[in-house]
Amino acid sequence: QAKSETGERVWIPDAENVWKSAEIKKDFHPGDNVLELLLEDGTELLHPVDPSSPQLPPLRNPDILVGENDLTALSYLHEPAVLHNLKVRFVESRIIYTYCGIILVAVNPYKQLPIYGDAIIHAYSGQNMGDMDPHIFAVAEEAYKQMARNHKNQSIIVSGESGAGKTVSARFAMRYFAVVSKSGSKTRVEDKVLASNPITEAIGNAKTTRNDNSSRFGKYTEIGFDRRYRIIGANMRTYLLEKSRVVFQVVCGLTIFFRVTSFICDPFDKFQYTSIGGNISIEGVDDRKDMEETRQTFSLLGLKEDFQSDVFKVLAAILHLGNVEIRNSGDEKSLVSPSDPHLAVFCELLDVSAEGLVRWLCHRRIVLVAETVVKPLPRKRAVNARDALAKQIYAHLFDCIINSINMALKVPGKQHAFIGVLDIYGFETFEINSFEQFCINYANEKLQQQFNLHVFKLEQEEYMKEDIPWTLIDFYDNQPVIDLIEAKMGILDLLDEECLFPQGTDQSWLQKLYNYLHTSPLFEKPRLSNEAFVIQHFADKVVYQCRGFLEKNRDALYEELVDIMRDSKVPDPDFDFFFFFTRAAQISETVILGFLSLSLLMETLNATTPHYVRCIKPNDEKLPFEYDSRRVVQQLRACGVLETIHISAQSYPSRWTYIEFYSRYSVLMTHQETGVSDKKQTCKNVLQRLIQDSNQYKFGRTKIFFRAGQVAYLEKLRLDRLRGACITIQKHVRGWSQRRKYLQMREAAIILQQYIRGKRMSPAMLKQGWAAVVIQRRWKGYRMRQIYQLVRLASVTIQAFTRGWMARKQYKKMQEEHKALVLQKYARAWLARRRFQTMRRLVLNVQLSYRVQQLRKKIDEQNKENRGLMERLTSLANSHSQTVDRLHSLETQLEKSTNQNASLEAREKKVKEDTSLVSFNDKQYGIVQVRVLYLILENHQKEQKESFETQVEGMKLKVEHLQNENSNENYKLFFFFFFLLLQYHYCPPGGCRKTIFIQCLLQISLFLQDFEEQLDKKDRLIKKLQSQIKSLETSQRAKQTPLPNIPKDYLGMLEYKRDDESKLIQNIILDLKPKGVVVNMIPGLPSYILLMCIRHADYLNDETKLKSLMNATISAIKKTHHKDLELLSFWLSNTYLLLNCLKQYSGEEEFMKQNTPRQMKNCLQNFDLSEHRQIISDLAIHIYHQFISVMEKALSPAIVPGMLEHESLQGISSMKPTGFRKRSNSIYEDSETYTISSILQQLSIFHSIMMQHGMEPDLIQQAIKQMFYLVGATTLNNMMLRKDMCSCRKGMQIRCNISYLEEWLKEKELQNSNSMDTLRPLSQAAWLLQVNKSTEDDAKEITEKCTELNPVQIVKILNSYTPIDDFEKRVSSSFVRKVQSLLHDREGSTQLMLDADYRFQVTFPFRSSSQALELLQVPNSLHLGFLTRI
Repeated sequence: QAKSETGERVWIPDAENVWKSAEIKKDFHPGDNVLELLLEDGTELLHPVDPSSPQLPPLRNPDILVGENDLTALSYLHEPAVLHNLKVRFVESRIIYTYCGIILVAVNPYKQLPIYGDAIIHAYSGQNMGDMDPHIFAVAEEAYKQMARNHKNQSIIVSGESGAGKTVSARFAMRYFAVVSKSGSKTRVEDKVLASNPITEAIGNAKTTRNDNSSRFGKYTEIGFDRRYRIIGANMRTYLLEKSRVVFQVVCGLTIFFRVTSFICDPFDKFQYTSIGGNISIEGVDDRKDMEETRQTFSLLGLKEDFQSDVFKVLAAILHLGNVEIRNSGDEKSLVSPSDPHLAVFCELLDVSAEGLVRWLCHRRIVLVAETVVKPLPRKRAVNARDALAKQIYAHLFDCIINSINMALKVPGKQHAFIGVLDIYGFETFEINSFEQFCINYANEKLQQQFNLHVFKLEQEEYMKEDIPWTLIDFYDNQPVIDLIEAKMGILDLLDEECLFPQGTDQSWLQKLYNYLHTSPLFEKPRLSNEAFVIQHFADKVVYQCRGFLEKNRDALYEELVDIMRDSKVPDPDFDFFFFFTRAAQISETVILGFLSLSLLMETLNATTPHYVRCIKPNDEKLPFEYDSRRVVQQLRACGVLETIHISAQSYPSRWTYIEFYSRYSVLMTHQETGVSDKKQTCKNVLQRLIQDSNQYKFGRTKIFFRAGQVAYLEKLRLDRLRGACITIQKHVRGWSQRRKYLQMREAAIILQQYIRGKRMSPAMLKQGWAAVVIQRRWKGYRMRQIYQLVRLASVTIQAFTRGWMARKQYKKMQEEHKALVLQKYARAWLARRRFQTMRRLVLNVQLSYRVQQLRKKIDEQNKENRGLMERLTSLANSHSQTVDRLHSLETQLEKSTNQNASLEAREKKVKEDTSLVSFNDKQYGIVQVRVLYLILENHQKEQKESFETQVEGMKLKVEHLQNENSNENYKLFFFFFFLLLQYHYCPPGGCRKTIFIQCLLQISLFLQDFEEQLDKKDRLIKKLQSQIKSLETSQRAKQTPLPNIPKDYLGMLEYKRDDESKLIQNIILDLKPKGVVVNMIPGLPSYILLMCIRHADYLNDETKLKSLMNATISAIKKTHHKDLELLSFWLSNTYLLLNCLKQYSGEEEFMKQNTPRQMKNCLQNFDLSEHRQIISDLAIHIYHQFISVMEKALSPAIVPGMLEHESLQGISSMKPTGFRKRSNSIYEDSETYTISSILQQLSIFHSIMMQHGMEPDLIQQAIKQMFYLVGATTLNNMMLRKDMCSCRKGMQIRCNISYLEEWLKEKELQNSNSMDTLRPLSQAAWLLQVNKSTEDDAKEITEKCTELNPVQIVKILNSYTPIDDFEKRVSSSFVRKVQSLLHDREGSTQLMLDADYRFQVTFPFRSSSQALELLQVPNSLHLGFLTRI
């Protein structure tokens, strides 16, 4: 209810528009009986108010909240707000879809709109519900996403009255599933699912007073999906087929009968069943053409020609059955002429007995206890029997076709989940409501009950998720109405009971209703009629005429007619139409018993997650974008939209996240509140300060919940604050402007006064005045000079004392610093000496330990040598002892010989000979030992000589000198040993010889020790020389240039064996990684290596080898196509380079203009590779498109958040107060946040990768241009589908982001790539959001400057323009029409969306390479050692 404040806008009832707006003119006080209002047309109105219980009119929402995507986001939730919001969106913005909580409200535009193309489908695919504008595709996407994520079956319930667009909405939902979940199989199941719609619509639809193509049955289509969530089949179930349309129509009959008559070239008025409704022509509909399309869809589903022929036979038979004439033949008798031509055609088409049909159409068999009686029927009952037969044939035909369609849609494979699409007519009320409306409204009562429970459950889940206390919400429960209809002794029970009585009539059944149900508050008896009853449904009161209830419920078909139809023979076994005629049914089931299938439907819906689409018919005249408020509000009440509003309004309808609230209402925060880092706590503090009643809001975990009207109150506070700020700014600006004007006027007045006063004064007075001025000047100058000199003297004195004090202060400071420096110097010196001594001790210890280790090592080596010498000495001592022993034995023998006198001389001579022989042997033994030592030393010196000679030639003389000295020492040793041996030999035997021998041994040992020391010195000298040689070689290598000394006779070709071809391809293509060092230094190295191998095969004139290499190369490059961006970039660059090299060395003149003389010689001589060049060119194009696809996949997630959603201009918020509840269960909480910097960073990554791989600049520019087109097209498409993004401030944000992209191009030196041209449509759209949109000149300017946008896009942007604040104005519908008239003659595309998948044609311009092939070397890291340079 409205507050009693002047200026508040309210809604008051109106007979024509249901509600109309008014403004409170005078404050309302308790006790007043009228409310003074001012209407929009300027008239005043006194609105009566009951003082005892004042019911004030409902408040109107602020204009800023009007036109919301979700009706529950309105601050004031009531019927007039909903009605007005739908009108603004439908009439002014030309938007047909609106959310209402979990409901999608779809208003029929009666006009084809460009919002259902594949581009729109792909735009909604993957988006969360609420991120885009409301659309049937958004509901379908949400159902598909929840099925995939929650692994639960889904249902989409589409309802509405006839002509509201239910069938079209269901068709678009199924088309969405068919597009986004391609099966990929050859059966094309999704096409068959879509093809089933035209057939069912042709068989079951009819033209009515409200709709040219009204569905007269309910259809529930289960679309099955596999584990990869691709369509694998479908199943269709139908409900409440209105078969009475065959024999009785208000306007005309079922569509299929008129198509059949046009197909057989018979006029429709020839048949009774098609001529009852009068004129059946529909503008723009060709029945014959539609019949051909129907037959094509039959064929697409796999239904053969024979099946179609049988279907059309049955349909024609029904038409002819309706023309069978039944005449009176006396009292209570009827008769059919056997010669009736229509009867003959009927019997021929269905192959039934004409005689039996003639008899049993006019007679009935009654079986009694004792006998069977055949009773004739009066004409009226015979006609009813004929019509019942026609309806039954039609119903069974319909079931047969549905069964055949289900068989055609059944695909082998297990179904993992399904999405059901229910297309059923909504609540209906006409001037005359009969049995059909009763059945429809009963079904809608059941659906409404399920809907209420689901909405209630979702509300409770939302409260529990946000930790908000749950309070019971009072909502309308229609269970009493359902009990009135289906409970025991209810309407249905009494109807079935009355049908069991042969003499039962509609009047007797109605009397029972009056008697049994008069106590129910939901059942009434009309005051002026005894043939009707009234039921209070959830939507409205409906008056039902009882006439025909029993007959339509019985739907009597006699057993004799069933037997005749069952005996028919159909040639096609697939056409099982007559299978539905069962022997068990003497009288058909009542229609009410058929509602058991409705209960099964409700069980199915309750087991799935439902999604609701409510279709609204805006007017009865079918005029495009005309809005009849009375008709719309009637449907809103009937379809449950207002009930959703009622449930939401009782709780907390407006729900804002803390970030949204902080961004929107930061202007209401104090300086202390904005300084708090915790934004959540800040929001709580602000709300507690602004709204004192804590019951008006609740704080959840992630959202703030508001009662109805609180957001409007906050908007009023915000608007007042902004208005106050604007007034303050205006005050200062106007004050500054007025002061400026005042000063200018004052200066002008003074000048005028000077001139005026100058004319009044005489010359004498001017001279006196001039003299006074001169005297004053002189005197003032004198006084000023005195004052100046005094001040100067004082200033100089003060400066002197001040400078002296400052100089002394500076001197003291310098002294202190100097002393500090001296102290620091000595302290640092002491610390340095201390560190040096510590380091010196450490170094000495290290040196000492090292020297000790070296000495120990040397001692060990000397010990080893000493042991060797001791071993030698031991061996010499052993030989010496043996010699001594021999001498002792000789001496003993000599002593013995002296005692012998006989043969003294002979024996003495013999002894001398023996002694000489022994000495001679001893000498020989010593010489051998010396020679062995000499040979060992000589071999050792030779080995050293050979090792040193291989190092450096400059050191040979020194080495030879050392070797000569060694040889001289060897000779000296030899002569020394020889001299000692001579002494020993010529020494007389006895002790002297022993002494000489021992001395010889000692001298030998001393000589050997000296000799070993000399050898050690020489070894050290040799090692020193070796180290010098190594240092010289290192320095020499460092001075050499890095360029190899390439022989000039290389031909730039590489040879390999045929067996190594697979190894070459594996190493150079398949296993090569683009991140290697060698590859980074020469990015095109693989192409050059392949070219050199190709040149060698051409040089050998080996065609087989050349073709094998080319085919293997192309096949291997194809295998490298992965989703790796760097790999694709690398091989795109190399493939392009290889293509250019093949052209450059092809020998064709056009490619040889920039070749060097050496490159001229290296051209191919024997083969023409033009065909292979074409294949490589196609391969390069394929790699390029794959490369673009990978880049698009990496860049796409950041485009919309970075270009549209992120606010790059700080302080300019483009957020509108929506409070919209995002209902998608598929939203991730930790989703990554993208900005314009993310887009620029990703583009920089692409650019650096391409530059790293040496890609040609032309190719880089084409790739970047394609990325810029993707950014522009995706952003513009998203903006077209998001009304909240069409605002002035959002236009500023977009133009700022475009400037960032332009700066990036300049930074990368890509201005010549024409990338900015691809952003022109987006730039013009952003400009269109910012420009004025009110006058005729504005309209002309828009048409002149928006050249890149087509008329559909311009009109869409103008209609979607959304003000962010109350200071902005909406675009009037008259201005939009003015722009449309100016754009009427403009040619161009009529598509709303840009094709984001469009690819510019890639070109590969020829670029010759300056690389000399003869200078290329194959790095070892590529493992291509089997290649040989030629």
